[in-house]
Amino acid sequence: MKLYFSIHYHTGYGREMQILLTGEGHEDQIHNMFYAGNGLWTAEIDFFSRDICYRYQIVENGVLHASEPVAHRLHFPHNIKEYRIFDTWNLKNFPENYLNNKIFHHKLSSFKPEKNNILRRHTHWFRIEAPLYHPHWRMALLGNTDTLGNWNYVHAVPMIQTAPGIWDVSVEISENQYIEYKYGILDEQTGKLLNLEYGENRFALMNPDAELLFVKADHYFRFHAEQMYHDAGVAVPVFSLRTENGFGTGEFADLKPLADWAAKAGLGIVQILPINDTTATHTWTDTYPYAAISVYALHPLYLSVEQLEYPLSAEVQDKFAAQREALNKGPFVDYEKVMHGKWEMITDIFNHHKDKILKDRNFVRFLKENEEWLRPYAAFCVLRDKYKTPDFSRWKTHRKYIAGKVAPMFSAQNKDYEAVMLHQWVQYQLHLQLKDAVDYMHELGISVKGDLPIGIYRYSVEAWKEPELFGMDFQAGAPPDQFTVLGQNWEFPTYDWEAMKADGYRWWKNRFHALEKYFDAMRIDHILGFFRIWRMPVTAVQGILGYFYPAIPVTLEEFKNRRISFDFERFCKPFVNEQILREIFGEAKDAVANQFLQRANDGGYVFKEEFDTQRKLKDFFEKNTDRVHEDQLMSLAANVLFLTEEREGATVFHPRFNLQDTLSFRYLSAHEQKAVYELSLDYFYKRQDELWYRSAMEKLPVILNATEMLICGEDLGLVPDCVPQVMDELAIAALKVQRMPAGNIPFYNPADAGYLNVVTPSTHDSSTLRQWWQEDRAMSLRYFKEQLLQRGTAPGELVPELAEIIMKQHLYNEAMLAIFPLQEFLATDHDLRNPDQEAERINIPAVFPHYWRYRMHLNLDELKNSDKFNQKIYKWVQESGRK
Repeated sequence: MKLYFSIHYHTGYGREMQILLTGEGHEDQIHNMFYAGNGLWTAEIDFFSRDICYRYQIVENGVLHASEPVAHRLHFPHNIKEYRIFDTWNLKNFPENYLNNKIFHHKLSSFKPEKNNILRRHTHWFRIEAPLYHPHWRMALLGNTDTLGNWNYVHAVPMIQTAPGIWDVSVEISENQYIEYKYGILDEQTGKLLNLEYGENRFALMNPDAELLFVKADHYFRFHAEQMYHDAGVAVPVFSLRTENGFGTGEFADLKPLADWAAKAGLGIVQILPINDTTATHTWTDTYPYAAISVYALHPLYLSVEQLEYPLSAEVQDKFAAQREALNKGPFVDYEKVMHGKWEMITDIFNHHKDKILKDRNFVRFLKENEEWLRPYAAFCVLRDKYKTPDFSRWKTHRKYIAGKVAPMFSAQNKDYEAVMLHQWVQYQLHLQLKDAVDYMHELGISVKGDLPIGIYRYSVEAWKEPELFGMDFQAGAPPDQFTVLGQNWEFPTYDWEAMKADGYRWWKNRFHALEKYFDAMRIDHILGFFRIWRMPVTAVQGILGYFYPAIPVTLEEFKNRRISFDFERFCKPFVNEQILREIFGEAKDAVANQFLQRANDGGYVFKEEFDTQRKLKDFFEKNTDRVHEDQLMSLAANVLFLTEEREGATVFHPRFNLQDTLSFRYLSAHEQKAVYELSLDYFYKRQDELWYRSAMEKLPVILNATEMLICGEDLGLVPDCVPQVMDELAIAALKVQRMPAGNIPFYNPADAGYLNVVTPSTHDSSTLRQWWQEDRAMSLRYFKEQLLQRGTAPGELVPELAEIIMKQHLYNEAMLAIFPLQEFLATDHDLRNPDQEAERINIPAVFPHYWRYRMHLNLDELKNSDKFNQKIYKWVQESGRK
């Protein structure tokens, strides 16, 4: 079979175009293309398979410069031997490449491919990729020839959907003329063409060769805004769900009644927080859902004891009922009691039925299919409990993961065998219950959106098993923002991206494949971490002592060029003098100085060696009941101007965030203040953008091409200019929170949202609207007048009528998704909203660790049966065009 490829693309001087053929059944092949002038590249290839997958790529002096982010695929019929293929460079942000996702596939679950019958007399094969979410729409072709309808809407040519979102039609065009055409959408119920795509006409050449079929493989159907996928949804943690059948917490089974309510309210998507196992200490600090001990294992918290495959023993049934009744009455999740009680019941069932469980063929199959992550996880859990710590560096055995040395634990003769099998069986049951809930949601037309934490827990299975992939000597976090003036220290290790790149980002691809089992869409928490991470040495406690990595640092030569007299002790060590001690500690300055400081050669002070890092100070105060002056000493330890990094045998420097606000800065000369401040501005806001763009584009395309989930990025905080550029190029939907605008404006207006956006009035990290309304009276008054366009005086609380206006603002816009925390739906109703609005906060980022324990005050059945409320929400969603 002979293939003639043509593509118009201006590569730039000195660069050449190639075709990379990939796919099963043959080795990758690279074919050089010929430049025919005026941006046209051609190639002639002999090909011996009916299916082809290929990409165009650009090389310069033999080095790859650029490659298409999305491949082309064609299936050729048997009766044609030669094809001339006219292509377009396939961009990731073409609508077909981000709309043809798992959400679309589930909405087309009953789809059956149609056959495009290509006859020998046909001259042209037209193809367009256009995912149509409306069940009664079909693509059509209209053009300037008789065969294509002569621009008469009545004679538009219906197309065949040969694969989800892929439309084909083959025709004979006998006219000897330049062909112009457009694609449009046909309503199958009325038989009428709704409209044609906007923009200029497309074109094709006449085909004079009877032995050759012209293939117009088009991209980028130019949708009208109302034809795109739009949806509305609810965001709620699974643990927050409340039902009569729960055990003091929400469970995977509770996603079913949640989906029932969502369907009644006209919502199409449910978003949840991370659901991986966070069991590290068996205390309430394990409630932090972003610190999983495994990126694969699900949390036993969400397992329904009643829906396990085997019943409780008679001896504990009464105890289970009593515990459930008591726990279900609580206003919050009592994590420790819930986990203790639930694990007791799970263990009872396993012990009474283990002979049957261990012989279950489906369970054995699950073990085999998930062995790579499941065995290390089960071993980790047993060793964690045996040594009473997740910190594997403190274990007496197996401090380093070696598969061969862990393997004996999974032998039936080993004393730990039943324990590791219990943990594996719990994971199997969690998988069954979550999959059952997700399948039910899909049957109702509800999509499921998950949440991917940017980091991993320092004492996790992944850190134990593959420490070489992580920066274990560092901590990840976030710089200061409007919510946390000291920044955030998540205490996660950073990633060693070079190590991950070496094996093609296998770790990330596997992680996305695991998530795809359950989720249709994914929120990537702190997507800025793929551009650069805020990292701190392990000696730091507060995020304020972090710096960006990767980053272009400050060097000694730059200090010299900027005429800054660099003094390591003055710039990189905490600056302490008599005046500062008096200002911070008052009359206690001498006592503090005697205990924690010592005199320096310049007459100032330095910390004693046993207190010279924040981590040493924290360890000291945790051992003492008297914690007076702890916060002030922590602040004093952060009173530096520059942070150091060892790089390639040399020391380089990073300005401390907001260094102009430090007491150290105050004692610089006027010239030094000006020079140092200008340097910090250059570091934070000017010099890094190109580096961070390259950093993200090196890894994100490879990782995201491994998944069919719709990807959304949480891009809040200090956002570099390159971030929206990359997210647009890669079709990653951005998060727009009305109270957290980018730029120097008080509020973000949802009406300004573009299509690739997710709009929301609040998040799990913020206060609810009702709480926020009373946090800052001046701000709520301004919001009342400028954003809600109301007159008079704003009420002292957010009344349901105003909450309704806010919800409609977020529904009536062009954003792909409008997602609301459950609390914001309830805020629109006098009868359903929580009388105690302070009980609705999920997380306070400035408080770490925080107890994540919010529970709905209503039962889900009550919510489902609130017909008037549900009809109201349904009407708003329908009228906004989001269904």
